[in-house]
Amino acid sequence: MFADAFLNTEILWEAWPILLDGLGRTVLLSLMVVPLGLLGGLALALLSLTQRRTLRWFVAAWVDVFRALPPLVLLVVVYAGLPFAGLEVSAWQAVAIGFFLNTGAYYGEILRAGIASVPKGQMEAARSLGLSRPHALAFVVLPQAVRNVLPDLVSNTLEVVKLTSLAAVVALPELLFQARQAQSVTYNATPIVAAAVIYFLLLWPFVRMLSRLENRQLAARR
Repeated sequence: MFADAFLNTEILWEAWPILLDGLGRTVLLSLMVVPLGLLGGLALALLSLTQRRTLRWFVAAWVDVFRALPPLVLLVVVYAGLPFAGLEVSAWQAVAIGFFLNTGAYYGEILRAGIASVPKGQMEAARSLGLSRPHALAFVVLPQAVRNVLPDLVSNTLEVVKLTSLAAVVALPELLFQARQAQSVTYNATPIVAAAVIYFLLLWPFVRMLSRLENRQLAARR
């Protein structure tokens, strides 16, 4: 029966402790990889402002490469490939490196577009008031840039949180990994269904917030 195969309350009760354990690791993963991606993206966005053409080309190539490479491939290369170079990495370190490279490239492009959307006169006005270039960027340009691309930042963050499920590939016991372990023991799909429901409940508030931000931005443009 459908209910026994997908909505078995007895199996859910038995699997619940390890699902909660996996959820905790998923939250920790998100709290690790999102700030790492934002920091990497901010560094790439600021480097793209340089007057050195060679450095700008390098940044553009870096962004293109790591946006094009699937994060799953990056995780496998880091976790299974680096040991051949004599660099042993844990599952957490592999996820941190892989997501830093991939999500940093996406955040970097979003922030670069945000900075480009701020009129140049804003920087000139800040400089004329005596602010240094770094201070003008930090206190005048970046706040406006973030506001202009906030829906894109939230949307990308949602994707990053969903992609943390890829950590199961390197045997990091996050939510999906624990659900699959429970499924393999119980021979029942209920733990997987429960994991899907947990992901929905975790991310749905952010989806609604994204919709409101997008609607507000559209209304402001009219």
